[in-house]
Formats: sequence, structure tokens, C-alpha cells
Amino acid sequence: MKRLESKRLAELGSAIFSEVAQWKKEVAARGVDVIDLGIGSPDRPPSARVMQALADAVADPKLYGYPTSEGSPEFRRKVAQWYKHRFNVTLDPESEIVTLMGSQDGLAHLAMAVTDPGDTVLVPDPGYPIYGASLVLAGVQPCFMPLREKNGFLPKLEDIPEETAKKAKFMLLNYPSNPLSAVATLPFFERLVDYAKKHDLLIVQDLAYSEMAFDGFRPPSILEVEGAKDVAVEFHSLSKSFNMAGCRIAFMVGQSDTVRALRVLKSNIDYGVFLAVQQAGIAALEEDMSPDRRSVAEIYEKRRDIVIDGLREAGWDIARPKATMFIWARIPDGWTSRQISREILYSAGVAVIPGDAFGKEGEGYVRIALVQEEERLIEAVRRIGHFLKTRGLT
Repeated sequence: MKRLESKRLAELGSAIFSEVAQWKKEVAARGVDVIDLGIGSPDRPPSARVMQALADAVADPKLYGYPTSEGSPEFRRKVAQWYKHRFNVTLDPESEIVTLMGSQDGLAHLAMAVTDPGDTVLVPDPGYPIYGASLVLAGVQPCFMPLREKNGFLPKLEDIPEETAKKAKFMLLNYPSNPLSAVATLPFFERLVDYAKKHDLLIVQDLAYSEMAFDGFRPPSILEVEGAKDVAVEFHSLSKSFNMAGCRIAFMVGQSDTVRALRVLKSNIDYGVFLAVQQAGIAALEEDMSPDRRSVAEIYEKRRDIVIDGLREAGWDIARPKATMFIWARIPDGWTSRQISREILYSAGVAVIPGDAFGKEGEGYVRIALVQEEERLIEAVRRIGHFLKTRGLT
């Protein structure tokens, strides 16, 4: 039989994730209680109101026909209302919003909708793996922008070669960032919009963690910048902010030609998000706009402090992030990211992700996901502290 596996599959994903999964299996097979701080999947359910809205919608026999690929008018109108409430950004539900089966759906398909094979795209390093994978699928050439601690993990726009910036179709960014937990301010986005207009460049901002910020910080939308809708689109997801990861619902908003292009592509791929899930999404956004809202940020801020304070007491001094469900931790000297991740798992039974899983600039760091309840995080910190002490790292 002919080979039934495309060459592009070998370029997808990171072998490190598969490797870590195998490590976890081996450690668990020894009877170890593994505390998994690897994958960033919320460990709590949606609110009772959201779950009830989903249950009621599932019981509605009228909602079992094909939805539309761009999303129901009701859901898109609610997204527009929420964007106005949260960011004071006005969106046209008809031309500036497309509903997605999770932001990964849109991120995976966007390059196919707006580029041609051989085009160039600017992507962050480190970055979320789907960013690079989407370019492989589209046959697009990535140009990696190094994100380094000394620059606040922001790209140095002046370091991008002028020729590269002019030929690139779009720049992909993610603030608050997975895996870096870095944040960007409105002045940075203002400079970015000016840069995009100068170079005729689309900005694609992944804003999945906007509602997971701490210490009073409120992440902005790039669309708050005047004129940004001419050059920018923004992805947003209900997965993290509203504990709806399994529901698979998100949206992209902004520059209307880009929204239209993604709509056209998706109309040839799928029939959109189950209408019952869209009803649950409407309930989530309504609840978030209510005066008595309770943000998940409160939960993750407490978890962040448990881990940061505990590891500092154990001798591992880690920067305190302002947002996301992750901690991006510089590792002790003398180790590689993969070595220390493996040893923490095999010696302490705690799974973290090596930083180089997210790009070569991630070497020297590990990502810790705050996806366990407080008592489990306290135990994880105790185990890691013991590991550091026994290895002479404190």
C-alpha cells in the first residue's frame, strides 16, 4: 500500500509533549500519585447558571439542526455587547465577528484563509504550538520573533528586518501570554498598530487570557487603539475565563476582510458550533456583565501566590506573573529544561512542561500550570522543595 501519511505531519506539534505524556505514564505505572501541572486545562466546571443554560438548550428539540458556520446572530450580538462592556469597543455582529469551535479552530485555519503557500508570517518564540502548526498546514514560512525576559517578553519591533516586515502577511501575538504569562499594555498596542499600518501588516492578537489577570491589572484589547480595526483581529475563548474548555466555543473579531475570509473557509469545512453550546456561551457572557460577577482570576491569583511563595521559600525564586493560569519559571543553572522537567516528575511526581516545547527561546525555563486545587498545589510545592534540597539546588 502507498504511504498514507503526509510529510507535513512530521512537522506538526512538539515531540516534547508526547515525551512528557510517556514520562507521566511510566511514573504513574510505578504507583506514584502524579500531580499534573502540565496541560493548561481548567479543573473546575462552568457556573451553575451556564450549566443550566446548556441543559435547558440541550432539551430544546429545535436546536438540533445545522447551525451556521459564522455563529448564530444571537451569540454574535452578545459578543458585541460584551466587547463594548469589557473594552468599550464597538463591533458589527454582521461583519466583524465569527464564532469558532474554540480559538484553536480559528488559529489553525486563519493562515489558510488569508495567505498563500510561500508567504511569510511573523510568529512569537516561545509561542503556543498551534501558531507554528497552522503555518505548516498552510505551507507558509514562519519568521520567528524572539521573546526574551530582558525585553519583558515583548517583540523588539525595531529588530525585525525591514524587508521581512514588508513581505509578511501577518504578525501573531498573544498577550496575556501562554506560555510566558507576560502582559502587554495599551501603549505597546498603539506602537504595534502604527507599525502594522506602516508595513501593511495584519496583527493577529490571541486574547484568550484577558479575564485571568491579577493585582488589579486589566489586560487591554488591541482594538481599543484608534484605527486598530483597520489592521487587527483578535481571538477570544470562553474555555479558560468561563471554564468551558470542553464546550469548544470562541470567536474572532476585528478587521472585516479577515473575518469574512475565515468565515468563507469555515463554511467549506464545518457547520459551526452546536446551538445549545452557543446558548451556554450567551449565558456566560451575560453573567460576566452582571454586577455580581465572580471572575476566575480570584482563584488563579490565590493559586499563583501559593506556588510562587512556596517555591521562593524552598529557594527557587520565580517572577510573579500578572496574568494567565501559568507560571513561566527560569530553571537553576546547570540543567536543561527537559532534564529538570523529567527529574521533577520522576523524583517528585509533579509534571511540568519543558520550555523548549514552545520554541528554542524557551530553553532555560519550565511552564507550570495552576490547574489543581490549593491543597494539591501545596503538596506539589512541598515535593518540588524536597527535590531542590536533595539535589543541592537551594
